[in-house]
Amino acid sequence: MTHKPFSQACENNKEPILQIISRVFCQSTTVWEIGSGTGQHGCHFARHLPHLVWQPTDRKENISAIGLWQEEAELTNLKAPLVLDVNDANWPCDAIEALFTANTLHIISWKEVEVFFRRLNEYLITKAFICIYGPFNYNGAFTSDSNAHFDQWLKSQNPLSGIRNFEDIISLAASNGLNLVNDFAMPANNRLLVLQNN
Repeated sequence: MTHKPFSQACENNKEPILQIISRVFCQSTTVWEIGSGTGQHGCHFARHLPHLVWQPTDRKENISAIGLWQEEAELTNLKAPLVLDVNDANWPCDAIEALFTANTLHIISWKEVEVFFRRLNEYLITKAFICIYGPFNYNGAFTSDSNAHFDQWLKSQNPLSGIRNFEDIISLAASNGLNLVNDFAMPANNRLLVLQNN
């Protein structure tokens, strides 16, 4: 029996994120969410942004748990979660109109971050918006003591994890045809980066 997962961080950040993505994803479109985790974000955003179709994705082991949130939400604009690992040679889509991901780039390895941006280069349509939420370092330095401690904890779980440098992300994005549109400060020393495909 799969128990419905719960993330306190999702509960804390879903409303500040919604305030920004509601402005970015203002047109009717399908938003692909990479690394949907518990599924809480998708339910919240689909409920408050009825003009969007929300497509959750995650690794196979998380799919059934996401489904439990969706069953309870009963939202017609929230699609069934799809299995997607950034390393997959082929993603389960022909094209991506818009993309959201939260708290993923510091979990996956840097090699996987590079693969993630290469896949965006392949699948994103022209002028597509991408929103990336999470902590970042600036000029190679942590923005807070709590982020420094969080980075230590991440590396203790997986040495390949860790808070990424903003400059490295923007450089990697640019090399894959993505321009930075906005960099929003968020609660709890997080950021929300808005990028657009050329």
